[in-house]
Amino acid sequence: CVRLGEQHRSAWCFALLVLGYLLYLVFGAVVFSSVELPYEDLLRQELGKLKQRFLEEQPCLSEQQLEQFLLRVLEASNYGVSVLSNASGNWNWDFTSSLFFTSTSSPASQSSSWSSYGHTVPLSDGGKAFCIIYSVIGIPFTLLFLTAVVQRIIVYVTRRPVLYFHIRWGFSKQVVAIIHAVVLGFITVSCFFFIPAAIFSVLEDDWNFLESFYFCFISLSTIGLGDYVPGEGYNQKFRELYKIGITCYLLLGLIAMLVVLETFCELHELKKFRKLFYVKKDKEEDQVHIMEHDQLSFSSISDQATSMKEDQKADEPFVTSQSPTSNDSSINN
Repeated sequence: CVRLGEQHRSAWCFALLVLGYLLYLVFGAVVFSSVELPYEDLLRQELGKLKQRFLEEQPCLSEQQLEQFLLRVLEASNYGVSVLSNASGNWNWDFTSSLFFTSTSSPASQSSSWSSYGHTVPLSDGGKAFCIIYSVIGIPFTLLFLTAVVQRIIVYVTRRPVLYFHIRWGFSKQVVAIIHAVVLGFITVSCFFFIPAAIFSVLEDDWNFLESFYFCFISLSTIGLGDYVPGEGYNQKFRELYKIGITCYLLLGLIAMLVVLETFCELHELKKFRKLFYVKKDKEEDQVHIMEHDQLSFSSISDQATSMKEDQKADEPFVTSQSPTSNDSSINN
């Protein structure tokens, strides 16, 4: 039984991972239901009483006419159009709002994308069709752009600092990598969560610090629920410039989040932990498969050896190339 368990260790770990994820979803559903359901019930009761009071004060208006009017108002509100007098000056499809929409409908991370952010959504059939085509092209294009940017930034922000402390001071790579990841995460959270949340709580009249921090987290984690959209207040000063600044903040914040995630993913401990849930390749089966299909050229064999060496190097958090002088000295010794 012990030997059988060792052979199927990866499968057991994967089964536990699936079970843990399902329990996590159920736990979240229970918590949200217990916390939010009472507030929803109170809101329903309040709206029902308000509607009944309005009908009593307006006897010439039938309930059916009122519901038709409210239905049309709510439908327009879902598209960001309001009948209120204090909201008539804000257009949803001027250039800055459109730029904000394109920046939140195309960017995507490894797991999700920003789509349908806020109340700015296409109204016409042509706009909806163009949005589909634009997103189909924009999502992979943005993934390519973000990957290229992150791969260049992480060299100067993560790998070189770790190598410097390892070579200059002789510290362990793993210890330096862990400390560096924690410090980088703290700096990122401070610069892109706490400080912007304090700024938003001042610029947005209806937002407190918790709501501002909630907006920063929901936006930069690419969830993008759209329940909080900055720059939509009445008589917002410098609204166009404000929207452009928010667009730049979201793009830079997403890049910073990806750099931090990539830094943590390169830690040796996390790599070992992830391997518990992956399917392991059987080396003996690979060798038999190669022998049965004797169709490999020397170039393909050398390519396979190179890829195996790269996989071995990928197991370490940061690998440095050995200098020729050190090799010569080791040979002479």
